[in-house]
Amino acid sequence: MVLTNPPFGRKSSVTFVNEEGREEREASVIVRDDFWASTSNKQLNFVQHIKSLLKIHGRAAMVVPDNVLFEGGAGETIRRKLLQECDVHTLLRLPTGVFYAQGVKANVLFFDKKPASPNHWTERLWVYDLRTNQNFTLKTNPLTRTHLDDFVACYHAENRHERQESERFLSFSYDDLLKRDKVSLDLFWLRDESLEGADSLASPEVLAASIVEDLQAALEQFTAIADDLGGGMAVGGK
Repeated sequence: MVLTNPPFGRKSSVTFVNEEGREEREASVIVRDDFWASTSNKQLNFVQHIKSLLKIHGRAAMVVPDNVLFEGGAGETIRRKLLQECDVHTLLRLPTGVFYAQGVKANVLFFDKKPASPNHWTERLWVYDLRTNQNFTLKTNPLTRTHLDDFVACYHAENRHERQESERFLSFSYDDLLKRDKVSLDLFWLRDESLEGADSLASPEVLAASIVEDLQAALEQFTAIADDLGGGMAVGGK
């Protein structure tokens, strides 16, 4: 079994010193014979790495950002192969505000590695939405174990074949998943009350904390982009 929360960030890179003596970064594409696709996206590479670590019938639960669920190109290839060669049975959509510098939306993807077969192993993907209309922050309203009680009950570890759908827990067949654009696993169905008017908005304290966390995440992303473009760009006026 592998339980993992890989470091967030889309691009893998290597640092080197150029002819002028300046430090530069260059995006690195990981090429491995046991990977389904070559990409510089380290989250997609981490999914492939975890799959390669598992023994047959081994189980994995890994935190992944949303881009792993919908990104095209290598992302689509990896999702198709994962659904084919593993039993991808559960996706937990986490609320925002549960990780440091949160602006990154995260999920927990559960899958089991299976033996080689001409047929696909994934029959149904069950998705639990703990994100829509949920407001958490790191300090003022942190996520606690009790908030996961309903998901644990719905997961039904004793026998997953006895699962029941609910307002926040729905299943999607393998055929339905393949019909989606780029085989996207970015699945949601609940109405977002925050989009329906001021009366349904979260409290000012929660909104302010969320804005601060989103700005922190955006600043980190812009800093990473500046570094990938050659470094030397000052962020924040410094």
